[in-house]
Amino acid sequence: MTGGDFGLTVRQALRERKISMRAAARMLSYDHAFLSRVLSGKQLPSPQLVQALDNLLGAEGTLVELAAPLSDPDVVDRVERVVAQPSRLDARTVGALADVLAAQRRLDDAVGPTAVLPATQAQASTVRSLLRSSGGPHRGALADVVAEWVQFEGWLHASARSDARALILLDEAVELADEAESGTLVAQALNFRGYVARQREQPRAVTRWFSAAYHTPGAHPAQRMGDATQAAHGYAELGHTDEARRMLDEAANLADAAADQPPGTAYWLTPTFQRLSLGLAHLGLGEHADAAEHLRAGLSGLPADQQRAEWTGEYRDALEVAEAA
Repeated sequence: MTGGDFGLTVRQALRERKISMRAAARMLSYDHAFLSRVLSGKQLPSPQLVQALDNLLGAEGTLVELAAPLSDPDVVDRVERVVAQPSRLDARTVGALADVLAAQRRLDDAVGPTAVLPATQAQASTVRSLLRSSGGPHRGALADVVAEWVQFEGWLHASARSDARALILLDEAVELADEAESGTLVAQALNFRGYVARQREQPRAVTRWFSAAYHTPGAHPAQRMGDATQAAHGYAELGHTDEARRMLDEAANLADAAADQPPGTAYWLTPTFQRLSLGLAHLGLGEHADAAEHLRAGLSGLPADQQRAEWTGEYRDALEVAEAA
């Protein structure tokens, strides 16, 4: 994360909310010229300004988390040196890159994909290049980070309904995750393929991709439970009721193991979140009361930074349908 990346993300988020730079400066009681320098990457933001911007954008602390590396010049310099000279790759640099990616993912929940996408694309391009040029004992750890970064870029395109680009990136993410020998990342990329299919209202593809994710060796139980439930939704939409109920039974059998801490690459897969997928499956089966109960519990139990996430719209719409029925 550079000052330019931070500024680009904030400018996009302000644009999404139809807040001009001048208006933001006025609302924050900062000089317009100073704010302009910060958001153009010419000057690093102070912690006070980052907090003020976080409050203005309703980012629930995720913007503060994203900017944290900027407060440590050693981290910034280290990453810049390694990008310029990949042979200097070390564990601290890989860790710093992973921290930036984790912050970007949480920021997406708070401010939406359109604001996060430009900086993510630029960063993904940089880490791809770094992976191609690097070697040594830390390349394997970097491969994990790059696979997740490309997967996240694919997710952002899927969220913004740029489906064609999303599918290309998710296929690339699967290949990178295979290279990194990460079952969790392979399963998550396949899961996102299923998400795209669901947005396209393609139930056969829904069952295909979520079933593939479910059967991926090395997938976490929380991932497998969610994949089984979403495959059940696809079967229900196809009218294959017995298959849908079988997959729901398999999901239920995973519930205890899935209650463990999910992998960081799928941090949202809490027991409460799983109820959202259960709600969709029961809705597909025409079990409207059960669907509404699961969807209400899932939505109300989301963390603060996810409450207004764009991806929750699908579940809010499903809740309306379940309640109306």
